Amino acid sequence: FALGTARVPTLPLCDTLSLLQPIKIARLISSPLYLSLVVLLLSRFVSSMATYAAKNLKSIKQILPAPRAHWVGNGFHVYPVFADKAFSGELSPFLMFDYAAPKEFKPNTGRPKGVGQHPHRGFETVTLAFQGEVEHADSLGNRGVIGSGDVQWMTAARGIIHQEFHSNEFSKRGGTFEMCQLWVNLPAKDKMVPPKYQEILKKDIDQATSPLYVFGGEASGCGAPADLSEGSVRVIAGAFHDAKGPASTFTQVDMWDITINSVDKSFEFDTVPGNNVIVFVRRGAIEVQGKPVESQGVAIMTRDDSTKVVIKAKHEKSQILILAGEPIEEPIAAQGPFVMNTFEEIRQANMDFHSGNFGT
Repeated sequence: FALGTARVPTLPLCDTLSLLQPIKIARLISSPLYLSLVVLLLSRFVSSMATYAAKNLKSIKQILPAPRAHWVGNGFHVYPVFADKAFSGELSPFLMFDYAAPKEFKPNTGRPKGVGQHPHRGFETVTLAFQGEVEHADSLGNRGVIGSGDVQWMTAARGIIHQEFHSNEFSKRGGTFEMCQLWVNLPAKDKMVPPKYQEILKKDIDQATSPLYVFGGEASGCGAPADLSEGSVRVIAGAFHDAKGPASTFTQVDMWDITINSVDKSFEFDTVPGNNVIVFVRRGAIEVQGKPVESQGVAIMTRDDSTKVVIKAKHEKSQILILAGEPIEEPIAAQGPFVMNTFEEIRQANMDFHSGNFGT
């Protein structure tokens, strides 16, 4: 470094900072040249950290408003969250997102409401239950009920036939029903692996819960953990700080169920460089990078090497899903319940299903 016309030896930052130790204060005071060096290095360090933090903030590519809801079967009144971006590479590895906002169902003594048997091939369905109960049954013999806080992660892969209904118990008593279902793509090499089913219970996810991290600001770039009373991150898949989710995935996926109770602080969420990152507001309202996103709205972040998303709740107990994942850089051929790489593969899926060779 040059200070005016004088030159001084270049020191590692840690050695320079050691000059500030009390035992060396006298030496520091008696050496204006080294004092100037320390001040210069510290100012440059703070400036570089601020520049790094500012560059590391992800930008918003687009904010999607809440879409119009429609019925799937007679049991799921859903918002197609991705709208016309569903099944596009723009949101890969995520294909489709249906959100059933809280809805009251009266007690039902007849057949439970839902969707009857139907096939899938080439991807995974992920069902998150927030209120009420969903009962699943499939051609592998899997059968189970998920309730509030549980997740059903089904890998259709080479083929599975399943059905989804309100559980018998929920149907009988009625009540508030809220859930969402995501379709997550599989890479070509895994589209024809054997199907499987993961029932992930609330207690498993609760063990992978992290506190929020308060945004450290552009000057520091370092966040500090908040008190759990201010909110939390339930890690379903991937990782958030030290919490690792219980779901097994084929590609890198982070899925975070977030509650923010505090409205006077901003919180930071670090994602993987190069990921597609999606912020969905399930309840309440928030600001993402300072821009408002209302209930059932979506912020799609720009895909680049920046990593940090900053969120501030505008309402107490705002609830958010962050979806982040490594894009699958392959063609997407989607038709009905099948998602493959080519339409020839879609034709084969239809032939296999109608010939009874599905999933074999």
